[in-house]
Amino acid sequence: MMESENYDKRVGIMGGTFDPIHYGHLLLAQAAIEAEHLDEVLFIPSGTPWLKDSSQVLNKKTRVSMTGIAIEDNPKFALSTIEIDREGNSYSYETLEILREKHPNTCYYFILGADSLMEIEKWKHPDRLMKSCTLLTAVRDDCDMEALEKQIAYLKGKYEASIEILPTKRIDISSTDIRKKIREGKSVRYMLPDKIMEFIEKNHIYMRSNEESSRENVENGKEVG
Repeated sequence: MMESENYDKRVGIMGGTFDPIHYGHLLLAQAAIEAEHLDEVLFIPSGTPWLKDSSQVLNKKTRVSMTGIAIEDNPKFALSTIEIDREGNSYSYETLEILREKHPNTCYYFILGADSLMEIEKWKHPDRLMKSCTLLTAVRDDCDMEALEKQIAYLKGKYEASIEILPTKRIDISSTDIRKKIREGKSVRYMLPDKIMEFIEKNHIYMRSNEESSRENVENGKEVG
């Protein structure tokens, strides 16, 4: 892709189901802003993630609501419903191509974990994704840096990809673990913002007694408000 100096704006892309959004997402986005001098980070909740069982993902409206609440106090964070509004499966390459067509003078940085970078050739049209953005990779403490650097060299050689490693550690907080703790009645304090905890408690999300009805809401298109 073109050098970022030729663009008017630098925007990070933080995608995911955000089921629920947590501090790991927020800290990673902030780290990307500071490392790459980004003008903003777009949080893009996925619509129908093709690599996940959609029946096991909370309904779209609720995930969008939680994401919006979590980022509302940061002027450099913005919410995009581009994947939620689109019919069918959500593909990152397609999202980036649509964004670049709408905003040709914006340089996009796609934020992902090292584990995702190692598996990126399993994604739909990875060549088109890497053509549309710079990949910003966050690493865990237990990341095999030799394997990661080998993968980066391989992707750069095969796809002429632009890839950078974020100079920060990826925060090891899991949405799956948060949901499990809530179902078991355990505390998730310090894992996600208080206002998201309050939203989850108010709407009885992820709780054992409500789990079945929550999944029925997904199937029937009902939304939690």
